Amino acid sequence: QQFGAAMAGFLTYRVPLLVSQLYPVVSESAADMVPGSAGMAMRLAQDAKNRGVDMSLLEDKAAEDGLTTVFLVSGPEATGKTTLVNKLLESDSRFVKPALVDKIADGVKFERLQQRGEFLEVDQSGRYGLAKEGVLEAAGQPSDSENGEKKVVVVDADVELAKKMVNVSGARLVGVWIGLDDLDKFESRLKTKISSGMVPIPEDETEDTVLRAKIRQVVKDIEFGVVSGVFEFTILNEDVDDSFKQLKDAASYCFK
Repeated sequence: QQFGAAMAGFLTYRVPLLVSQLYPVVSESAADMVPGSAGMAMRLAQDAKNRGVDMSLLEDKAAEDGLTTVFLVSGPEATGKTTLVNKLLESDSRFVKPALVDKIADGVKFERLQQRGEFLEVDQSGRYGLAKEGVLEAAGQPSDSENGEKKVVVVDADVELAKKMVNVSGARLVGVWIGLDDLDKFESRLKTKISSGMVPIPEDETEDTVLRAKIRQVVKDIEFGVVSGVFEFTILNEDVDDSFKQLKDAASYCFK
């Protein structure tokens, strides 16, 4: 029931909630029919249009606010988000990974950032750390496209990292949530990961207790996705090719 309630609310986020992108196509009747936050955004856009607000000025202001656009892709474990992110990075050179601090290559910097608590995340090996500057500075790489379009950093984030990204000053997040539409599908994928040895089993636990704990965490993660307001787009990853198309469509908003 908890999963179902979360998914019901979650699906209302399939409509982009960026007012400046909604205003050209909204009508009063359409706004009244759309539920939740999406409907509220459409009504705000309609009201602004009725009052004669020039929405292009808002778009210009957003472009000049000095913020670095970050494409944040997040979701629970076992949704296949990393596969989708890697396909995007391979297919479009405008998108880049954040710059990581290598403990071996630059041990002094790594230790300094770690002592100050400035890492957003350190990988499981303990060698690579992600800091705010690694996210923002990666976008400053020279563009190799003919029209000189800016680089956009893509952050493949679990929910804990996504929560930290919300508080990164200087970043404008374009958020995409990757999910599945059924709890049984999560369970099936997690079982496969556990049985393949990709998930370590502590000595005082069993495969079943680890699976139950992970399922509980999935539900908590979905609750964050629903209520956080961070994610303008939702992709239910049932088919990789279709999901990748949706991800590319969402990624295009980084340049608007």
